[in-house]
Order: sequence, then structure tokens, then C-alpha cells
Amino acid sequence: MRVWSLFHYRSYGAFFYNKIGSIIPMVALPTTEIIEPAYIEMKHSYKRYQVGDTEIVANRDVNFEIEKGELVIILGASGAGKSTVLNLLGGMDTNDEGEIWIDGANIANYSSHQRTNYRREDVGFVFQFYNLVSNLTAKENVELASEIVADALDPEQVLNDVGLGHRLNNFPAQLSGGEQQRVSIARAVAKNPKILLCDEPTGALDYQTGKQVLKILQDMSRQKGATVIIVTHNGALVPIADRVIHMRDATVKSVTINEHLQDIDTLEY
Repeated sequence: MRVWSLFHYRSYGAFFYNKIGSIIPMVALPTTEIIEPAYIEMKHSYKRYQVGDTEIVANRDVNFEIEKGELVIILGASGAGKSTVLNLLGGMDTNDEGEIWIDGANIANYSSHQRTNYRREDVGFVFQFYNLVSNLTAKENVELASEIVADALDPEQVLNDVGLGHRLNNFPAQLSGGEQQRVSIARAVAKNPKILLCDEPTGALDYQTGKQVLKILQDMSRQKGATVIIVTHNGALVPIADRVIHMRDATVKSVTINEHLQDIDTLEY
């Protein structure tokens, strides 16, 4: 969270002149400050599932913050609760307790209709297995997403940004796995979303292709100012993230801030 001064002054000798026209002696300066909340905040969030007579707690008292424009990794083994967190942040599921704040709105209180609008307008999804429409070209797959929002980016330009300007008219079957994943990233980015949620985006890719995809996601954060959240079990990706949220046993065990980020080009995993 950020701290901002509540008052603004201009100095004139031994006095300060404030914006409402009053002269205030220097000794009378107020020190009141306000705290600006983080861009994304999950507070005391619980998610439970009932399977027969058994209650499964998928998320238990989950708490973390994410600032706008960060690249964040949610790290944990299978069953740690990280995919549940991703589903909650994306409005694909609802929690049972707690708050989920996205850009000043608590989406935990949203109705089904509000969640639908939120998913459509504010969230871009990148899945492990691409989920492209097989009978649409790369450009048409991206247009499919861009046409449902008002402030969309140009599909051709976004495909150019991910290195597929020469593949606009190719169908998914004519693309490699890495190219299909780049189309799925372009589709998510074209919506101009507030957050980009990525579920194991390199899980089905080879080493070199996976690095190319991670480079695109890192550039989206560093150069475009996108807030990118990657769910993964691969701890080797930790050095590329601004913030790492470590999950185990359905809750957050620790949060690490990386002061010295590693470039994808030098990453070995």
C-alpha cells in the first residue's frame, strides 16, 4: 500500500499557503496522512467444498496484496490452493468468507451478473492448454475476445507484439504449441484487462518455447504496465517476479518481494 500526504502547501518564508487560501505558520503544519490500498487485496478469504459428508477447505484465511503493474507468481504444489485463488480473483468462483478487492471494488460481494461483466471487461485469462477455437484463424480468435469489450486493443497490433504478425491468417492446427500459446496471450491482452491471470502458461511447452512465453508476460508487466499473475508449481520461475506468494496447505505461508529481478534470457529451469 502507498502513503500520501492529505494536504498540499506552498512555502512563503516562515508561512505556508494552502490551496483553500489560508496562511498557516510553519509550526502549525498538519501531519495527517492517508493510506492508499493496494491494487489487489485478498483478506481473510475462505473457500470450502462439500463432498458427501466431507468438507474440503480449498482456501483457509488467505491474505495478500498486489500492486498495479506487478508480475506476481503464486507458487505451490498441487493441492496447495493456488488455482482456487486464481478462480476467485478471476470471478470464476465465489468465496465463502472474506474480501477480494480489485481496483477499489470488493468482487466478493458481486452478484452473478456483476461477476459476468467483471470477467468480460476486467480480466484476461491465459490457460495451460490454449483453448483456441479450431475453425478460427489467429486473428479471428483474438477478435473474438476484443469484440466483447468497449476499450479493446487492435488485434493485429497485439499479435504483432507477441511476434505473430506473419501468422494472422493461420488456423490453430497450423501453429506450433508456443505459437498457439502466444495467440492465447494476445487474446487475453487484446481485451485491455485490469489483470492478466495465467494458469501454468508454460506447462505444456518445451524449455525454449516456455522462456519465450514468459518473456512476453514479463514485457507486458514491465513495458505495458499490466498486472500479471502466474500460478505455477515451478520454483525456478521465482527470480522473474516482483512478488512471490508461497502457498501450502490451502493458505499463504509467506510473501517475498524481489528487489533484484532476473531477466528471462538468463533464467535456467
